[in-house]
Amino acid sequence: MSAPPLDPRAVAALACPVCATPFTVDDGGAGLRCAEGHRVDRARQGHLTLLPPGRRPPTGDSAEMVADRVAFLSAGHYDPLTAVLRDAVLDGGPAPRTLVDLGGGTGHHLAHVLDDLPDATGLVLDASRYAARRAARAHRRAIAVVADAWARLPLLDGAADRVLVVFAPRNGAEIARVLRPGGRLVVVTPSPDHLTEIVGPLGLLRVDPDKAERLAATLEPHLSPAGSTAHRWTASLDRSAVATLVGMGPHARHLAPQVLAASLDRLAPSVQVTIAVDLGIWTRSS
Repeated sequence: MSAPPLDPRAVAALACPVCATPFTVDDGGAGLRCAEGHRVDRARQGHLTLLPPGRRPPTGDSAEMVADRVAFLSAGHYDPLTAVLRDAVLDGGPAPRTLVDLGGGTGHHLAHVLDDLPDATGLVLDASRYAARRAARAHRRAIAVVADAWARLPLLDGAADRVLVVFAPRNGAEIARVLRPGGRLVVVTPSPDHLTEIVGPLGLLRVDPDKAERLAATLEPHLSPAGSTAHRWTASLDRSAVATLVGMGPHARHLAPQVLAASLDRLAPSVQVTIAVDLGIWTRSS
């Protein structure tokens, strides 16, 4: 399946990483050109790479991690998470027109949210070119961009009605800059008991118990908290599903394949795994 044409409304939210001026679509959709004449070619897989000059491409998810993410999300194990994200995006006033999924991976969650917002457009920003290749085909009203969350985002000031951050880095100053006044950040983080049944047996990374405090410290200088909710459900996972769950996240970088395989063999054929997340809403008031 080829990537859809670049949605001009999504393009209108982008900023040139060289001079921060707006882009227009160039050469019939083959790339972008800014007001100062800087040009960016669109990759043949459909995504754009918008990194500041001299910035090396950040280390993102590998091709194997992205393949595991596609498999796990396609199986529906995180559908309840997508549902609460959709509700949070739709809540809080008029329907948003421009959504940014920061660290959005394959665009899975954003695509499902856009299905319920027929007049909205979206942008998926992620460090991984492998994820961006998938995200470029996630939805006809979304654009995929390789970007660095810790640098200046390639977005215009006040371009976004909603920013989504799901298990991804959060640059509070940049999120506040790209949100319009009255815009909302929807951020999802794992709770301390997330995946609790398999953390010990598989030697997975544990969630920092001070994660909520660290989140507030990065966001409160720039945004105002507007509420939070805890969400928990149980997923019945066979060993193959557990393997893809582990492989799609940061655990994959810390476990030797042979060690993980041996630990998986010791699991029961089917495991009831707790999915526990906290969803927070933050607003830009001015």
